[in-house]
Amino acid sequence: MTQGRVRPNADVLALSVHGPAGVLDLMVPAGAVVTDVAREYAAQAGLGAIPLLYSRTGDLMLASATLPELGIETGGILVAATGVHRAATHRPDRRPPPDRPRGAHPIAVLWCAVAAIVAGLAGWCAAHASPGDHDLAIGVLAATALLGLVPVGPVAVPRLVAAPCFLGAAGFAWAWDPAAERLPMVLGVTAAAVAVGAALARAVAGRAEAQLRVLVVAGAAVFAVTGAITLLGWPPRAAWAVLLAAALLAARFVPTVSVDVPDQYLVDFERLAVTAWSARDRTPRRRVRSIVPVRAVSDVADRGGRLVAAAAAAILVVALATAPLLLWSATLPVDRVGARLEVVLVGAGLLLAARSYRQPAARGLLRLAGLVCWSALAAYAAPRLSQGQLLTVSLVATGLGVVVVLVAMATGRGWRSAWWSRRAEVAEALCGSSALAVVLVASGFFRHLWELTS
Repeated sequence: MTQGRVRPNADVLALSVHGPAGVLDLMVPAGAVVTDVAREYAAQAGLGAIPLLYSRTGDLMLASATLPELGIETGGILVAATGVHRAATHRPDRRPPPDRPRGAHPIAVLWCAVAAIVAGLAGWCAAHASPGDHDLAIGVLAATALLGLVPVGPVAVPRLVAAPCFLGAAGFAWAWDPAAERLPMVLGVTAAAVAVGAALARAVAGRAEAQLRVLVVAGAAVFAVTGAITLLGWPPRAAWAVLLAAALLAARFVPTVSVDVPDQYLVDFERLAVTAWSARDRTPRRRVRSIVPVRAVSDVADRGGRLVAAAAAAILVVALATAPLLLWSATLPVDRVGARLEVVLVGAGLLLAARSYRQPAARGLLRLAGLVCWSALAAYAAPRLSQGQLLTVSLVATGLGVVVVLVAMATGRGWRSAWWSRRAEVAEALCGSSALAVVLVASGFFRHLWELTS
């Protein structure tokens, strides 16, 4: 529409035809048929045969059809082909690589997860067994871990991920000590054993690389934190507070480092290779367009998804272990308040961080980790509340549940906007910063400084 009037149809169309002779800009009548355009391109390009014309989307254009019937307007792009294009006889291999979790059956994954849980129970029982049975159980767990490292069979990937758990159970049974002061070092030795098992699995099999890397990093980090706090002589609650805060930070920053795109797909190295001689060169250069294979994009996305899911599972395990221990080890009033606040804030931060994850498994694991923190606090505080306090907490929880239901109904009706996203981002940042600040109170450092200055 131009000033309220309809623009008349053009009598001549300007087209760009891409073919074996390059790109030709042609001016053709509006009522010309496809054959006329092909014949004109052949005459201009000096071809010995009239080529076939395709649209910009790859559809073959009928020779007897006119350009307006096909929806071709001024500025349209056509493709000329001189030969008959057949389908490729060699089809690319679309089978997933052996380390993708999609290749393992869900029942096999569930069975290996149950085996890892049973390994933890076996390590606990072996730690409390008699001396003879204790040594025998440790040997059986270590041998089972070595058998799980055999990289053969259709369920090799989940078995390789579960095998380090048996070695960790053996390390837990070997280092067990009932003294509360030595519990951080016991869990540190267990995490180190899991990291060693994962490193052996990576070296032997070369499969499940993403999941095993997360096990190595998480196990080494837990061992470093518990070992450093033990050497410094700090109380065990300092280790639990630091590890719980580290789990919250990991949920925030793991997605930023999980996707690793190769540099050759992001940077044009030919344009960066500029020297004194190439800068003086005035000869025309060939334009090169880098094409990223679809398989490469899929591999990068799948690897990032596996890393994120494995990191979410590690965060769940750390939250499951440290939240009850932090609440149990905080005995003095000031430390108890800090421990409760940290568990509440970390649980809220994990629940808010889960909203930004688009992978269902990772999102579910993070939400479960947040609920685990709140459940640990509820189980710890419920026996210590009076009847009036318990009634108040129940009423407040019921009111919050009604509000959540109303917000969910409004969201389902389409009340979604950037306003909610910004508020959730601000709430997540406040929970994270507050949880880091409360670490000083929950670990006892703030009380120690208070006692020194009083």
